[in-house]
Amino acid sequence: MNFTKTLAALAMTAALGTGAASAQVNVMLPAAPGGGWDGTGRQAFQALNDAGIYTGGVNFTNTGGAGGTVGLAEFLGTSTGQPDALAVFGAITVGAIALNNSPINLAEFRPVARLTAEYLVVAVAADSPYNTLADLVAAVKADPGAHPIGGGSAGGVDHIAVALLAQAGEIPVADLNYIPQTSGAETVTAIVNGTLTAGVSGTSEFAQFAEQGRIKLLAVTSAERRPNLPDVPTFHEAGYDVEIANWRGILAAPGAPDDNYATWVDNFTKLSQSDAWKAVLAAQGWEDYFLAGEEFGAFIAEETATQGQILKDAGLVN
Repeated sequence: MNFTKTLAALAMTAALGTGAASAQVNVMLPAAPGGGWDGTGRQAFQALNDAGIYTGGVNFTNTGGAGGTVGLAEFLGTSTGQPDALAVFGAITVGAIALNNSPINLAEFRPVARLTAEYLVVAVAADSPYNTLADLVAAVKADPGAHPIGGGSAGGVDHIAVALLAQAGEIPVADLNYIPQTSGAETVTAIVNGTLTAGVSGTSEFAQFAEQGRIKLLAVTSAERRPNLPDVPTFHEAGYDVEIANWRGILAAPGAPDDNYATWVDNFTKLSQSDAWKAVLAAQGWEDYFLAGEEFGAFIAEETATQGQILKDAGLVN
């Protein structure tokens, strides 16, 4: 046996185990298939592959529930200390932790990269009598219980957006009939079949259904109209001082080896600069919101404090 070659093989095995990204990465998608987190994770890794940054295998796991906290709890239990273990999460998770009094502590995870920001849209059925956001607010104000509104998990950014709209429209937040959905596709189905009067989700999740004529979009939560939705007015234009975005990013497992963690931060930094990822952002209507490593960790801490205060102000948590 060639002793030098044997040592080289052992060194390569060690590197794959702790340092450079291996030929297999496990990715937790803490939501049902078809939603924003699912799309973000799968498209990010497709773009990593297309750009030649990471071309190894990817094992995706979809575990939804409670604003991503169920999936992150599973990820925490199975992946702590492991290399090449990543999870998608976002603004929704931050609020859900507070609302559900979840034991999940985002500070325990290793922050890899903030990737995107996506603004939200309010939609109603194509044949709905409500043609403007003001029409919808007036109906909800007259009888909140009779007008269920659906969106992401309780305490998530969709819920917060509805609460802020209610406040702006002088509707008691406690009177809202908000019904959490497992995905944007489920929300659309409920809007179309009449289970929901209206729904809230990201532009990428609702735009395709609006193009198909299944729903109509009443307003978007951005400061200005979106280039991919030029005919949809903003909340500000509709008379409601509300602006909010749903950001999404990547976490590594708590206790992930330093060199492996650094490799994934570098991979996603390269991704943010690639043509493959820029094409995804353009196609999906996502905003480039890149921030890496410990700076992203500081942002998460700020968001945790900010969203917690919004939830308190909206009367959603004590």
